[in-house]
Amino acid sequence: MKRAAALFAALVMLITAQSCASSEKTADFFAMDTYMSIKAYGGGDAVERAETLVFELERKLSATDGASEISAVNSAGSAKVSQETAELVTSALSLCELSGGALDISVYPVTRAWGFTTGDYRVPQEAELEELLRLVDYTKVTVSGDTVTLGEGMLIDLGAVAKGYAGDRVTELLRSSGVKSALINLGGNVQCLGRKPDGSRWKIGVQDPSGSGYVGVIEAEDEAVVTSGGYERYFELDGKTYWHIIDPSDGRPADSGIISVTVVGASGLACDGVSTALFVIGKEKASELWRENGGFEVVFVTESGEIIITEGLSGRFTPSGGREVSEVIRRNEN
Repeated sequence: MKRAAALFAALVMLITAQSCASSEKTADFFAMDTYMSIKAYGGGDAVERAETLVFELERKLSATDGASEISAVNSAGSAKVSQETAELVTSALSLCELSGGALDISVYPVTRAWGFTTGDYRVPQEAELEELLRLVDYTKVTVSGDTVTLGEGMLIDLGAVAKGYAGDRVTELLRSSGVKSALINLGGNVQCLGRKPDGSRWKIGVQDPSGSGYVGVIEAEDEAVVTSGGYERYFELDGKTYWHIIDPSDGRPADSGIISVTVVGASGLACDGVSTALFVIGKEKASELWRENGGFEVVFVTESGEIIITEGLSGRFTPSGGREVSEVIRRNEN
């Protein structure tokens, strides 16, 4: 009897594993200027609908699509938008304020001058940057009902939060469709729905910003893991590297000693915006911001190759390739 029971249990496990494998649905596509993939278990056509949703959001939010709602705002200086876009702009402005302006959605004219939105890369002259920086001030962007209004000559770009927001929306769609296990990778913005089908946590690699492979692995469930790094988009000129994450204070690529920031938290939107801000302000100010605000954890990689984590990731982050964690930042400095 015991042997029969054991065989029956093994058969049940095999059938369950086969069922999970057969219910796996995937989608791989290019959107928001990056490669994306969605893998979900169950939910019928939810993955296909999630892919469609991402394209719909791109058409609505892209600053480079002349037919988008954001382009309408940029063209006219003030325009009515959908409730969704108005709420996203409001959320983005809150993150700008939280970061003290290290994240600024109105830095778009500067980013465009460097060629990061067009591919026509160049190093702007100092006088040009000074002129463009007069147009950078998120506090002059207002949302009233369904109308977004900019200060004179200003332009906005939601690129620092759009993928995180899309990850949140995709996660909501999959969950409402009955999916309990999914992995959403929107080009460096990873969101986990539940755990893996076998009950274990998802293992998310943190890319090595100075080479191939990973600096470590984060165990995650029901949360976003978002990385901002200079390696994502950059160009080289006269032996110097210029990356796309711009410091709004001087209009130049951020130079804070940090070359990669990974933020882990419940909201993809918040993690996306915060990761950009922390990259700009560097480890010391980023540590202060983390201590003052709960709800997220961080992995920093410095230009000297050090790996620094916040204490909430202790036991959940495993360095790879013979590396070690150089420092654990704690809420209580003492």
